[in-house]
Amino acid sequence: MKSGKILVAQGGGPTAVINQSLVGVALEARRFGEVQRIYGARHGVRGIVNEDFVDLTQETSHNLELVAGTPASALGSTRDKPDLKYCQEIFKVLQAHEIEHFFYIGGNDSSDTVRIVSEEAHKANYPLRSIHIPKTIDNDLVGNDHTPGFPSAARFVAQAFAGANLDNAALPGVYVGVVMGRHAGFLTAASALGKKFPDDGPHLIYLPERTFVLDKFLADVKAVYERYGRCVIAVSEGIHDESGAPIAAQLARDLEHDAHGNVQLSGSGGLADLLCEEIKTKLKIKRVRGDTFGYVQRSFIGCVSDVDQREAREVGEKAVQYAMWGGRDGSVAIKRTGFYSVDYELVPLESVAGKTRTMEDDFISASGTDVTDAFRLYLRPLLGSGMPDAYRLRTNPVAKVLNRG
Repeated sequence: MKSGKILVAQGGGPTAVINQSLVGVALEARRFGEVQRIYGARHGVRGIVNEDFVDLTQETSHNLELVAGTPASALGSTRDKPDLKYCQEIFKVLQAHEIEHFFYIGGNDSSDTVRIVSEEAHKANYPLRSIHIPKTIDNDLVGNDHTPGFPSAARFVAQAFAGANLDNAALPGVYVGVVMGRHAGFLTAASALGKKFPDDGPHLIYLPERTFVLDKFLADVKAVYERYGRCVIAVSEGIHDESGAPIAAQLARDLEHDAHGNVQLSGSGGLADLLCEEIKTKLKIKRVRGDTFGYVQRSFIGCVSDVDQREAREVGEKAVQYAMWGGRDGSVAIKRTGFYSVDYELVPLESVAGKTRTMEDDFISASGTDVTDAFRLYLRPLLGSGMPDAYRLRTNPVAKVLNRG
């Protein structure tokens, strides 16, 4: 006899719209009479192995809608990266609770977890439908035009650099803003959408898709500073030398490492400070300031793309439809069909799991320090409606009397 139970969980870094996908699953599942219980696992896969579930069936539709519009992961998340043994424990719990449909909202690692759990279910001949729902601000899932969470984070980055540029124009100097993105530079590249006038910053953009050379960087900064009297720079946390070693690790030895042994690139402030010090020391520029956007760009409550919200909801809804009406497991993918429209497709888990998308070459300028119009056309509709704009006073100088200054 069928149990009618489904389980949904959220994994990896939170985003501004991940709860839209969660609520998309919960509300869409209610439309199917065979669904009796909708469980949510607290803190992702860790909550599954600990049997830490909540019954979302008892949530009101009104409260679910309020949660949908709230950033970050309402169920809680985890940074656990399950191996085969871990996934086997997940499967044991799913069996024990008679879960028939498993939905996991997350990025690369989460898709791999769904793949392994799906394989375990097939080996055991257990009737489990496993669907991965895309989410990542890095925009690095293959098979997708873009990934829910990225547009809202990109909107934040574009607006933040627009503001930094205005500040830098008022008090000229050099500004370095470090943005998330270990291997993919999409989020850092979004800084270019904050530009309006030809001399606006960011004047230089450094991405992990291109090799970073410190001497070339300093020469670039010097040239821009001499031309405009100021320089705004967007830098990806993942910039590296030709050997692949992080620049942050080269400029400083005492850096934190994360649970996977990687250099802690986000939230430390290290790279921005180190690059600022290089500029001050080598170029003798006095006013040099830097920021690390860190975690604030992931779930910023006042800067959410309405396009991102809609699509994050729809990938949750489509996941349920694919699970109920389809005959296979998979990952929901967003496909662009026009300017601007999208459709959805269920792609094989193995085509997404464990793979990383990086920025396409035609999105990066020949200089390697800017983006192309192709990228601007790609990103602009994703940022959503109501993007703020900036204006300038027209230059109408008054003749000097004392000829001072």
